[in-house]
Amino acid sequence: MPTGLEAFERASAEVRAPGHIAAAPSSPTAANRAPSSGRFAWIVLAYTVLVIVFGAFVRATNSGDGCGAHWPLCNGEIIPLNPTTERLIEFSHRVSSGIVGLLVFGLFLSVRRAFAAGSAVRKAAFAALVFTFVEALIGAVLVKKGWVGQDASMGRAATMALHLVNTFFLLAALTATAYWASGGKPPKLRGQGAFGWALALGIAGMILLGASGAVTALGDTLFPSRSLAEGLRQDLSPGAHFLIRLRLFHPYIAVSVGLLLVLVSGLATRVRRTDAVLLFSRVVVAAVLIELAAGLLNLWLLAPVWMQLVHLFLADVLWLGFVLLALASLSPSALPIATRARPQAKALEPIAARGMALVKAYVALTKPRVISLLLFTTLAAMVMAQGGWPAWSLMLAVAIGGYMAAGAANAINMVLDRDIDALMRRTARRPTVTHAIPPTNALVFGLLLGGGSFAVLWLAANLLTASLALAGLLFYVFVYTLLLKRRTWHNIVIGGAAGAFPPLVGWAAVANDLSPLAWYLFALIFVWTPVHFWALALLMKDDYASAGVPMLPVVRGERVTVIQIAAYAALTAVVSLLPMQQPGVGALYLFSALGLNVALFALCIALYRNPDRLRALAVFKYSMVYLAVAFLMLAIDRVRLA
Repeated sequence: MPTGLEAFERASAEVRAPGHIAAAPSSPTAANRAPSSGRFAWIVLAYTVLVIVFGAFVRATNSGDGCGAHWPLCNGEIIPLNPTTERLIEFSHRVSSGIVGLLVFGLFLSVRRAFAAGSAVRKAAFAALVFTFVEALIGAVLVKKGWVGQDASMGRAATMALHLVNTFFLLAALTATAYWASGGKPPKLRGQGAFGWALALGIAGMILLGASGAVTALGDTLFPSRSLAEGLRQDLSPGAHFLIRLRLFHPYIAVSVGLLLVLVSGLATRVRRTDAVLLFSRVVVAAVLIELAAGLLNLWLLAPVWMQLVHLFLADVLWLGFVLLALASLSPSALPIATRARPQAKALEPIAARGMALVKAYVALTKPRVISLLLFTTLAAMVMAQGGWPAWSLMLAVAIGGYMAAGAANAINMVLDRDIDALMRRTARRPTVTHAIPPTNALVFGLLLGGGSFAVLWLAANLLTASLALAGLLFYVFVYTLLLKRRTWHNIVIGGAAGAFPPLVGWAAVANDLSPLAWYLFALIFVWTPVHFWALALLMKDDYASAGVPMLPVVRGERVTVIQIAAYAALTAVVSLLPMQQPGVGALYLFSALGLNVALFALCIALYRNPDRLRALAVFKYSMVYLAVAFLMLAIDRVRLA
């Protein structure tokens, strides 16, 4: 413990002023007690985490009823004289939890002696004492109500989720006590703007993830599976117990929240400049990756007891890391990165005009012109799946949810790419470049849109639809924008798959599954995207070169780009005929596809002969017409032959 504490103190050295003892101790004697209070706080925190993990062992081994319905006594005895294994486990947990209570109370007294009245450290220590009391109270309720052992009631599930949330609050209070008692400065909550909301969103996501994890762990304990396939069948069975069906949601929540934490951590390193922020952001990102891997392993191994304990321990580490990141980021010592000054609004400019300009800027973040074609493919796929017009309410909800998902991806993309956007004429007027919208506000806007999209599509359609929209969003942000765009000219070939998700979303919204035709639609957009985008890249070659983005015309030249466009046009023609294998597709679509491909080839040949801007623009514009007409004719054929 001392070694770890020394490393932490070195990493966060900038949060202390020279000779500063946190929170102005009330006397020289108290000043001498402050460092020891900090060390004691870290020890209490570490011990509390171990006791929490031990509590999971009690639940996972079905030992929660080892002392019967008696509390605080164990089967009516202060110390069980003839304990069974279950009784010994439960009694040991009660004793270790009681020690936590004594340690937290001792920490509170230590802090009171070392720090002045009204200090943040005192408040945090008092909060830890309150949450410790609530923790004991929840444990008593579980025992008294009989919500232990093999009980599978809704009351137990809800109380277990509440138990986990209170545990998170207890750990957060202990972490704040230890951090501030070790020299960290209390945060200033006012004036944090959108970044403060981003941290709050991350904390809320972690609480949701923890609550869902508690319920999932309970379901794994009470309803174990003999194999992964059997577990999936149980999860998807309409008549399954609610604890079994709830297990299905935890992986989706885990991936979504994990990616949210990674984004917020990356944002913290950009808008705050301290060594502590950099350290804790790396801890959070590493913990997210390890926790997701542990979750997959837990699923693969069918949640053995030891793996459940590891999973919970890693979740606690992730929570502590994010709390420390928030504390360090909100510290007065964490200075925002200098950004270009925003132009001052004209004093006489009407408030309504400024408000309308701001609304337009937020709409511009979503790139509505780009989304229009994606929405058309989504709605056309819904008609194909239905063989007619789906309910208008469903189409409207999917259109709204789909727009929100695509808009979220575009907004986050603008935040991540604002440095290169400033170097290109086509993107130099984007709101994140002109600072019409600060990057932190844009990021929070994108995250809220993404979360709202998932909720709308899940409630209006089904979980598959919401998950596919989220997958497209994440693919665009992480695979295309972060992984590929600045590294390889293959960026659009692979990353373009993000734009192929909309027809899957539309089909799933109606059918709640994905037929071969749905995947043919995905494949068509996937191979069509290079034709469409490389034609645009020819027009914007100089922009991409000045920004250092390795688009194909920049790194391989115009002639290679034109050849690649022709090759993918041929591939698009082949894939466009695959739907003919499916029922409900007839001559109307066949002749339409043939005509569309002939025109596409003619334009590609003209571009090959003379690769100038006029012919590149013609290919670019026609590619949009090609996709829209192909989807329209296929939808009409499906309705006509239904």
